[in-house]
Amino acid sequence: MNILNNTAPFLKRFRYGAIDPVRDWLTALIFAIVVFAGIIVWNVWAFDTVANGGVIGTKAPKVSPVFNRASLDTVRVILEKRATEEAKYVTGEYRYTDPSQ
Repeated sequence: MNILNNTAPFLKRFRYGAIDPVRDWLTALIFAIVVFAGIIVWNVWAFDTVANGGVIGTKAPKVSPVFNRASLDTVRVILEKRATEEAKYVTGEYRYTDPSQ
């Protein structure tokens, strides 16, 4: 009974109707603490899930990769042509004037 007698004045502050800044600030503070605790719990759960190799949300469907050998050969040929052109500049086969000199 001693606890109820000590908390009665504190609980009277939560009555609705009268303007009570202490009650309003206490309500806002308790709400902020609950939201903050929820954010912390969510982040710990998300980190633990991802750290253990899990996925948050639905897993992406498995799709077989599309492999086109002809397009890879085309890219390889283009890169080889670029390399030969670059080599011509390096070896001095192409001569060019530098306008900055």
